Amino acid sequence: MKLRLPMLALLPLALSLALAGPAALARVVGQNLPPPPLTAERVETLPASARAAWLDYLSRSSAQQARDRAALAAERAGLDTWPAPPESHGRGAETMPLNKPAAWYASEEALLIGRNILSYQTPAGGWGKNQPRDRPPRARGQAYVGNNNSKYATPGDFDLPKDANWSYVGTIDNDATITEIRFLTRLAAQAPGAVGEVYREAALRGIDYVLHAQFPNGGWPQVWPLQGGYHDAVTLNDDAVVEVAELLMQVAKGSDGFDFIPQDRRAQAAQAVERTIQLLLDAQLREGGQRTLWAQQYDALTLAPVSARNYEPGAPCTAESVGVLVFLMGLPDPSRQVQAAVHDGIALLERIAVHGRAWDGKGSTEGRRLIDKPGSRPLWARFYGQDTWQPLFGDRDKSLHDDVNELSRERRDGYNWWGEWPAKALKAYESWSTRWPRPAAQP
Repeated sequence: MKLRLPMLALLPLALSLALAGPAALARVVGQNLPPPPLTAERVETLPASARAAWLDYLSRSSAQQARDRAALAAERAGLDTWPAPPESHGRGAETMPLNKPAAWYASEEALLIGRNILSYQTPAGGWGKNQPRDRPPRARGQAYVGNNNSKYATPGDFDLPKDANWSYVGTIDNDATITEIRFLTRLAAQAPGAVGEVYREAALRGIDYVLHAQFPNGGWPQVWPLQGGYHDAVTLNDDAVVEVAELLMQVAKGSDGFDFIPQDRRAQAAQAVERTIQLLLDAQLREGGQRTLWAQQYDALTLAPVSARNYEPGAPCTAESVGVLVFLMGLPDPSRQVQAAVHDGIALLERIAVHGRAWDGKGSTEGRRLIDKPGSRPLWARFYGQDTWQPLFGDRDKSLHDDVNELSRERRDGYNWWGEWPAKALKAYESWSTRWPRPAAQP
C-alpha cells in the first residue's frame, strides 16, 4: 500500500511484516514517530531573515517559564506541606457556561466561578485545562494545574512530560484559556466601574498571554510557555488555533463584551488574525499542486505534518479540516486564496466520503467496529494517508493500520476514528458557494 506521511517510519517494518504473512500486510502500514523538537539549533538552519524572530520567541518562552516556576516556589517558601493539586477531569469549560442570561453573571454562582478563575491564572496569564471552575479558589502554594498526565503512558510514550509536576501550565487545549477569558468578560459586563476592574485586568492579561504565545508564522503551540514534545507543534487539534483566531477577531472588533480592550491590543489582535489566516493557507496540504485538507499538528519551523500522541499520525485529518473550512467560510471578505482553499477542501471531503458503513458498537461485547449498514449517512475517517487518501488508524504501541477493526479494543472504544464531522462544512458550503462560486474552468 502506497503511503507517504511525514514523520512515519514505514520501511523498518517491512521484513517483520513479510515474515508475518499477507494478513499482517493488510493491517500494519507504518510506525508513528515523534515530531522533531523546537530548538535553537534547528532555528539556526532557517534562512537568516527568519532566525531572529524564532530565537526571540524561544528566549521569551524560556524566561516566562522560569518566572512562572519562581512565582510558585515563592508561594511555597515556608510552608510545611503543599496543598494537593487541584482536580482535573472532564472539560473545565463545561463549568464556565457562556450562554446564560446576562444577569446570571452577577449571581453568587457566577462569582464563585470567577474567583476560581482569577486564582488559577498563571503568572504568564493563561490557564490549565480540564479543571472544574465551580470550586473554591486556589490555595497558597497549590499547583496552577491539575494532573493531566496520561494514564496509559509507558517508557518512550510521546505524551510523557519532562516534568510530571509541570505540565499544561498555560494551554489552549480543550478550550482552556479561551473560555476563561470569555467568562471573565461576561462578569465584567455586569460589574461596571471599579468593581469589575479585576475581571477586566485578568481578561486583558489572558489576551496578552495569547498574543505572546503566537508563533512568528501565525500559529500557536498547544502549551505556552513551551513544554516540549508535540505540545510545541502548531496545534489545529480540537480547533485550538481556529478558536484562538475567533477570539482575537472579536477582540479586534471590540465586540462580544471586548469593548474595554485598549486600541493598541485591538490592533495587535487584528494583525495576529491576519497572520493566522496566512498560516492556515500555507498549512493546507497539496496533492499534485491541488489543495486538499489540513493535519492536526505541524512542525512549527517547516509546517510539515507531525504526530501527536502515540496513535495520532502526522496526516490529513477531516475533523480539524472542518474547523478550518468553517472558519475560512466565516471571513467577511475572503481573498481569492481563501476561496480556492475552501473550494478545494470541500471537493476533497466530497470525494472521500464513505457510504453504507457505520461506526457502531461502543459498550458491546466486541466494542466499536466499522460495520456494513446500507442507507446510513456518509462517514469519514479522521485520518488519511496523504496521496493515497486511504483511511489510517493508530494504536498506543505507535503502529499504524489501514483497518480500524484491527486496533486494540481500548483504542477502538477510546477515540473517534470515524465520524460525520464534514457534514457541518458541507452544509455551510451550500450557502457560502452561492456568494463565492468556484471560478469556471479555463478552456
